[in-house]
Amino acid sequence: MQMWGWGPFNGQAVGTYRGGGSHYGDLYYHENNLVSGSLEALIHHLVPNVDYYPDRTYIFTFLLSSRLFLHPYELVSKVYHLCVEHQRLSDPHLRMRKMAPKIVQLLTEWTETFPYDFRDERTMRGLKELTHRITSGDELYRKAVHQMIQSLIRKLTALSQYEEALAKINATAADRLTVLKAKPQSIQRDILTICNDPFTLAQQLTHIELERLSYIGPEEFVQAFIQKGPLDNNKSRFSDRKKASNLEAYVEWFNRLSYLVATEICMPVKKKHRARVIEFFIDVARECFNIGNFNSLMAIISGMNMSPVSRLKKTWGKVKTAKFDILEHQMDPSSNFYNYRTALRGATQRSITAHTSREKIVIPFFSLLIKDIYFLNEGCANLLPNGHVNFEKFWELAKQVSEFMTWKQVECPFERDRKILQYLLTVPVFTEDALYLASYESEGPENNIEKDSWKSLRCVLEGRKSAASVGFSDNSMSDRN
Repeated sequence: MQMWGWGPFNGQAVGTYRGGGSHYGDLYYHENNLVSGSLEALIHHLVPNVDYYPDRTYIFTFLLSSRLFLHPYELVSKVYHLCVEHQRLSDPHLRMRKMAPKIVQLLTEWTETFPYDFRDERTMRGLKELTHRITSGDELYRKAVHQMIQSLIRKLTALSQYEEALAKINATAADRLTVLKAKPQSIQRDILTICNDPFTLAQQLTHIELERLSYIGPEEFVQAFIQKGPLDNNKSRFSDRKKASNLEAYVEWFNRLSYLVATEICMPVKKKHRARVIEFFIDVARECFNIGNFNSLMAIISGMNMSPVSRLKKTWGKVKTAKFDILEHQMDPSSNFYNYRTALRGATQRSITAHTSREKIVIPFFSLLIKDIYFLNEGCANLLPNGHVNFEKFWELAKQVSEFMTWKQVECPFERDRKILQYLLTVPVFTEDALYLASYESEGPENNIEKDSWKSLRCVLEGRKSAASVGFSDNSMSDRN
């Protein structure tokens, strides 16, 4: 099975070959491609020496997967001791001239690609100790290390600012919920009063998607499943660091957008207005498809397919659904999302040959990407029966994650509209119960099951009102205006 003819950042055809680490005897190759090895041998294979520098694809793959077996700070420590050993064995004059730049290059690739590893003070301390060791007495290398550390600090500072911004957005949404409970009629607006141009809204959705994608570290795809592997007997070992907080925040955004779409459709009192909102979101979804923003596209479709929306038969009767049928066909889950995967390959090819920044945009349907990686992780063992790391599995994992790395580095070419962005991120949305209640109030229950459901919901929500909670969740609105 060929899974290594790729480059994680530039798309070049590269492969892992017998290099300086192979003489440790615990690396196994098939047709000159590394397929397994002991953890120690793989670490040796990572560390440069006077005559050897590891392939860039190997560096990415090992740094991505090694966290299943040891902490990043433990890996830094092992790299440090191997560098000390290589320096001791090499000619003193060659040591600084040949070893130092290679170690600095390795550490630069690590800090650029996996900067979040260095939020852990132990990893950062190990990095500084290692760089001090290899650059001692040489001003040129000290300058290179200083630039590397400063770039790393900028990345970590940007991450902290992003997390603070997310917390502020959530706090704003919570404040609006409080105000909305007191004066629902005075402040509640709908999407068409904020933006009535589908292309503009699709552009602003793409801003949110690309920003949130950009802060997801590649390691989060591995850390999300870190307690599902054969090393699960030591769970506490990984309990002191964030697993996948940016990845989880991105999934939460998908859910919020789906509920926002459903809320906007169920909220209007008039059938004609509801139909106009549905047609508007169909056009927004189509523009998302054209841009290459498949995640917002799927979130919009999911919102329109929620039961409280789909049951509005009279409303849908006034909607021209031909365009929606085409979009649903593109995102049809049958045959393992064959149509979507075909469209994604087309968008990816367009991105590779792009002449404009807009053509570079590829935003995958994220839940499916997570599902693919999950099944890859579950379907193949991390360790082989002889105790070796199943590196063949990790080539495939790195191939999938590296493609994502290319997508997340694209800068959004569209102009930001703060008013629209603020609305999308902070406007209150209905809970599932409130959506059903709004749906029944728009188009009454059609059978006994729906009638019972409506009565039950009204009793529950009235009870919550009496308790002064009004059924609100952190991002949700339980009572209809």
